[in-house]
Amino acid sequence: MTFSQLVASPWFVAALFFVIAYAYSSVGLGGGSTYTALLAVLGFNNLTIPMVSLVLNLVVSSVGSFNFIRNRHARFSLVLPFLLSSIPMAYLGGSLQISRELFYWILLLSLMLVALRLYVWKSTSLKLNLTAGRRLTVSLVVGAVLGLLSGIVGIGGGIYLVPLIIILGLGTIKEAAACGAIFIWLNSVSGLAARLQYNAIDFSDYVPIVIAVLFGGALGSFMGAGRYSSQTMERVLGVVVMVAIVLLFGKVLPGL
Repeated sequence: MTFSQLVASPWFVAALFFVIAYAYSSVGLGGGSTYTALLAVLGFNNLTIPMVSLVLNLVVSSVGSFNFIRNRHARFSLVLPFLLSSIPMAYLGGSLQISRELFYWILLLSLMLVALRLYVWKSTSLKLNLTAGRRLTVSLVVGAVLGLLSGIVGIGGGIYLVPLIIILGLGTIKEAAACGAIFIWLNSVSGLAARLQYNAIDFSDYVPIVIAVLFGGALGSFMGAGRYSSQTMERVLGVVVMVAIVLLFGKVLPGL
C-alpha cells in the first residue's frame, strides 16, 4: 500500500482522529482546531469542514462536560458571562459564507495562536487583580471572539479560555476545565445550528471518525488525564499542532 493510499484509508483517518481526541480530552479540551486543520489537509470541502469539526467537538466535550458536572466541578456562574457573548457570536460565525482562501487563513492563524499557547504561554501562575467590572468586560470580549471563531472554523476555544480563567483568578484549574468543556459544547451547538440552516450534509459519511473521537475522548478523559501529566500531553498536542501548521501552509502557499 502506498502512502497516498494509506492516507486515503478511512481506518487510517479514524485512527488519526482517535489520537487527537485522546490527547486533547486528556487535558480537558475538544480538539476542534486540529480536527479542522486535518480535514482541510485531507481535502474536504471548506463548507463541510466546520460542520464536521463542530460535531466532533460536541462528541468530545459532551464526555468532558458530563464528567465535570458529575464531579461537581462546574460553576455555571463562572461560565455564564463568556456564554452570553459567545453563543450569539458563534451563531453569527456559522452564518457567514466566506471564501476558501479566507477560511484557510483564519484557520492557519488560529492554529498559530494554539502553538503560541502551547510553547510560549505555558504558565498560568500569573494572576491579574481586576475589579469585578473589568473581569466581566474581559469575559464578554473573550467570549465574543472565541464564539465567532468557533462558528467560522469549528474550533472550541477551550485551549485559550481555560488558562485565561486561571490567570484572571476566576476559578480553580478543575473549575476552569469544566468551564472550557461546557463553553466548547454550547458554542459548537450554536455554530452548528446556524450552518445547518444554510448547508446540508450527510453525517453518515463521517460515522467512522465520530466513533473514533467518541472512544478517543472517553479514553482520554477517563484514563489519560490520570496517567499522564498535563505537561506531557501538551507536548504531544504541540507536535500535532505544528505538523498541522506545516501541512496547512502547503495548502495556503502551494508554491513553497
